[in-house]
Amino acid sequence: MNNAGWLDVREKMAAYLTRTIGQGLTEPLDPGLVIMTVGAAGAMNIVLKAILNPGNSVVVLAPYFMEYNYYISNHGGEVTVAQTDLFFRPDLNNLSSKVTDKTAALIINSPNNPTGVIYTSEELTTIGQILSEASHKFGRPILLIADEPYRKLAFNNKTVPSVFPAYPYSVVVNSFSKDLSLAGERIGYAAINPEMPEGSALMEAMVLANRILGFVNAPSLAQKVVVELLEESVDLDIYHRRQELLIYELTRMGYDLVKPEGTFYLFPKSPLNDDLAFIDLLREQLILAVPGTGFGRPGYFRLSLCLSEEMIKASLTGFAKAISKVGRAC
Repeated sequence: MNNAGWLDVREKMAAYLTRTIGQGLTEPLDPGLVIMTVGAAGAMNIVLKAILNPGNSVVVLAPYFMEYNYYISNHGGEVTVAQTDLFFRPDLNNLSSKVTDKTAALIINSPNNPTGVIYTSEELTTIGQILSEASHKFGRPILLIADEPYRKLAFNNKTVPSVFPAYPYSVVVNSFSKDLSLAGERIGYAAINPEMPEGSALMEAMVLANRILGFVNAPSLAQKVVVELLEESVDLDIYHRRQELLIYELTRMGYDLVKPEGTFYLFPKSPLNDDLAFIDLLREQLILAVPGTGFGRPGYFRLSLCLSEEMIKASLTGFAKAISKVGRAC
């Protein structure tokens, strides 16, 4: 097949994306701007391979998915970390200060791993304005890459705004790993904003990158399967019940956390400033968590809701014992 994927699959993907994330655009998404990939990770790598020169910077918003560090360094780029506020909303002044003449791209992840925060359309519009002004100042476009594998995992019918209306130089990368629980199948896509003037040239570079990075093309049969499941998703009520249970119990014990708007994670504040030390206390109780340090936000830790309610209930005694060793969380 074409290295971009089956044409009939990309036609269906383009129509679906035009309907779901293309509102406000002056033209529909063309299948020539959609490429099927080996998961969102494959999509991210071919975008970065297409745009990065050695020494270029890619800005990320902390806390962020730790593997961005490796995806960026794979292609000679350098990571620049911008901060979010105490509620994990984008600190737009801090973000603006991190965009320089070396910046090639900004990666955003909404709903966010690990916090579950969903960026508002107003925040995306401001981010687009920051990048537009910087692009004009430095004489070249800065790409906005929206990593959206949790787009369908938004609670309480929360809307996940699209980046396309906010900024023309934007690319969406996504996968079916989370919303269909198909992580092992490694199937995803990247879609270029149809209002990007150089969209076709970027697409050519991404198709070449898909080949020369060794992916060649996304799995053939998986493409045919997932394109028939574009309207489907896992049962969000299952994750929501687990979230409500764990938030209630952890808060009652004294843990401090921001309630996630999506994803299947919690990102509580560590009762100890040293999140690695508190992770050790949890591990003594046979609870495995990921330190916030790994996400660029020390002092927190990530929990996953991808366990049964019975397992979560069984862990509660361990959480209580761990926090009792350091006092109530601040």
